[in-house]
Amino acid sequence: MSEEEKTEHQKKMEAAKEKVKKLEDDPPQKLEDWPDGQAKYETFGGPDGDHSYNEGPEKNLGPDSLRYREDGSVEVGGEEVDDPDEFRGEPIPGGPTDPEATDNPDAKRLADDDEGSDDQSDDGSAEQSDEESAERSEQS
Repeated sequence: MSEEEKTEHQKKMEAAKEKVKKLEDDPPQKLEDWPDGQAKYETFGGPDGDHSYNEGPEKNLGPDSLRYREDGSVEVGGEEVDDPDEFRGEPIPGGPTDPEATDNPDAKRLADDDEGSDDQSDDGSAEQSDEESAERSEQS
């Protein structure tokens, strides 16, 4: 298919793939430095299955055997590392690991949800109507 025959969408997709491909040798360290627009939907390293993690550009993101444990320790290749901070990036501003965040957005959302549930009546009227219904059906 010639360049003239490609649709506008196909041209945008190719431009997005090229933008991500340029990042493969030196991926950005900060989230805000990654591309946006159509390029943010492209898979880093290309489609799955073309190569293994260690054979492709994904190896630039770090070791494939990196594991974070619940206790805060980090292991690579099954061995615990001496300095776990070496494998941690900067916290996302406002995120749950940001020590400067005023409040966790999920905690705020959950608190807002809880406030909405207090508006319901707790006078037991629903329970009374169930009991009354049961008595009526027994009398019938």
